[in-house]
Amino acid sequence: MKLPRSHPRAALTLIEAIVVICVLFVLAAALLPPLSRRKSAATRASCMNNLHQIGVAYREWSGENGDRMPFQQPITKGGWSDLLTNPDQGAICWTNYILLTNDLGATPRVVTCPSDERTAATNFTTDFNNSHLSYFIGVSADDHHPQTILGGDRNLGYGPDAYRDYGYSPKDGKGNDVAIQTNSLFKPVSWSVKMHTPHSADGRGAGDILLGDGREQAPSSVSFRQDYLSHADPTTNWPAGHVPATPSIRLIFP
Repeated sequence: MKLPRSHPRAALTLIEAIVVICVLFVLAAALLPPLSRRKSAATRASCMNNLHQIGVAYREWSGENGDRMPFQQPITKGGWSDLLTNPDQGAICWTNYILLTNDLGATPRVVTCPSDERTAATNFTTDFNNSHLSYFIGVSADDHHPQTILGGDRNLGYGPDAYRDYGYSPKDGKGNDVAIQTNSLFKPVSWSVKMHTPHSADGRGAGDILLGDGREQAPSSVSFRQDYLSHADPTTNWPAGHVPATPSIRLIFP
């Protein structure tokens, strides 16, 4: 008796193939946002860790140098406060971190945020400059005043809305020396969308800061203006002829 010949199932029809592709597309669309958010959270945590290490380095340097930060000590005592008597010191922002190298460790990776377009320098001695640096310096910070702003992500800019670029930190690495009013509700500042922007519907900018007592914080633009900037001690060491008309803090951007 002959058994009936079995026939292999025909290949997917065009309609079946389209259905399969649509299902895969829907699954990919559902999975990608969570994956992006997890990656964003991981780089944010890494950036916060960088700021933590920078804060530790400041405290160690201060403990060995009369309880003063590098920007509070003159050149004769290993700092660079003399240079702050001149305006437009953004170009030398990187030298502040050179003074901290013994406390930061051998690699300059700690001063480059993983969410930044800038890449880490090879080392602190041969190719380190502003173009490898992600964090601004608050030169009026003081570890005796916890709310002073010691540092933070460079993607801060003028205006009530998030910048599309890096704000005060120029792309060419020439740096920027900026006066920001502590009453920034009058002339607000905001984080740009270039670093740590949440993968969410609003797409608002985000950034991290380092306070004078070494704490790291991740305020929104509104929180930065209302909860931190408004309580920061105004800068007093302005260059002659460059004193802002209203209370402001001085931030040096790379």
